Amino acid sequence: SIGGLLKTARWWLESRMPLVQHSRLPTFERLRDGGHEVLTLDRATHQDIRELHIGFLNMMPDAALQATERQFIRLVGGCNRIAQFYVYPFSLEGLKRSAETKAYIEHYYSRFDTLKESGLDALIITGANVASPNLEDEPFWGPLMQVVDWARDNVASTLCSCLATHAVLKRFFGIDRVPLPEKRWGVFDHRIAYPGHPLLRGINTRFDVPHSRYNDISRQQFEEAGLKVLVESAEGGVHMAVSPDHFRAIFFQGHPEYDINSLFKEYKREVHRYLGGERAEPPPFPRHYLPKSGRAAARHFLERAEAALRDGRPIPEFIEPEVAPLLDNTWGDTGRSIISNWLGLVYQLTNLDRRLQYMDGVDRADPLGMRCRTCSVDRHPGLDPGSRQDGGRSRISA
Repeated sequence: SIGGLLKTARWWLESRMPLVQHSRLPTFERLRDGGHEVLTLDRATHQDIRELHIGFLNMMPDAALQATERQFIRLVGGCNRIAQFYVYPFSLEGLKRSAETKAYIEHYYSRFDTLKESGLDALIITGANVASPNLEDEPFWGPLMQVVDWARDNVASTLCSCLATHAVLKRFFGIDRVPLPEKRWGVFDHRIAYPGHPLLRGINTRFDVPHSRYNDISRQQFEEAGLKVLVESAEGGVHMAVSPDHFRAIFFQGHPEYDINSLFKEYKREVHRYLGGERAEPPPFPRHYLPKSGRAAARHFLERAEAALRDGRPIPEFIEPEVAPLLDNTWGDTGRSIISNWLGLVYQLTNLDRRLQYMDGVDRADPLGMRCRTCSVDRHPGLDPGSRQDGGRSRISA
């Protein structure tokens, strides 16, 4: 009925789509303390709202593990509120870990075998630090491929970040990343390259995205493999692309999840590497990030620190209290909007039984129905198009 449709629309606009604290993961309490809505499990079970179950494969090194965990979970919880979110962090064998981090993962993280059995609606995979120029030589390559091979046929959509993007593109499309002459580091201006794509609904045509990487996959490489470039920068390169079916794999090379001070922390780390003799020259500033006064403060700090080293005195405290108030976040809103669009589409397409990839009638080769809009959807052997998914019901009813 019209009244029912209006009621549903009003609920859609006004309802909240909070995170659910379904485990003792400390990130949930930290986000709640920071003002984010996080439901207790008891309250969540008494709400008549559908759930989305999202896997979060965290491959980041120990120093960044919990920060990255918080950033991505916050990004998920900050989008338009259409469901309850259950986020399941997990990690891999083959990643170098301290005893303390291993204990943290053992205590708070899920196991991949358990998640495979229960099923997931969506999956996010982070980047990782690597030692070899050949990703296939990394100890975690085998375990990572087990995850992405399973997700390809069992998860509605997988979002890959940074190194995960390069690894998945290598696995399924044979694309080799190319080393950059120097680190691509900073906040770069981007434009939408695919107007009208459902993942970009309501997104500004121009916006910023942070980048921090030593390797790149170019627009030409994406397009030659049949992938679709959605967002790119003249200076920063391709940020966002999708698999030939437009949805089953989402690829980020940039970092919309970053905190306002993430690049500044990276700069601080590189400064201390220079002062400790690990690099020959002071690091460059992240491009388009520090204001003029912030760069001046950084130069002054280096002068004082170098003088202290020459005189045998302790290095002064870093300039975070002085510079932090000068930083701007010019990417967060757009990042949340893209994630919101992504999860809204997952919500519409995934099966109520999360062990099944899609609701009844969804074509795995064309989940968004883009073929009828673009006349054809390129196929690629890396992502087997398969057939229509059988079984299940839509998460949105008339």
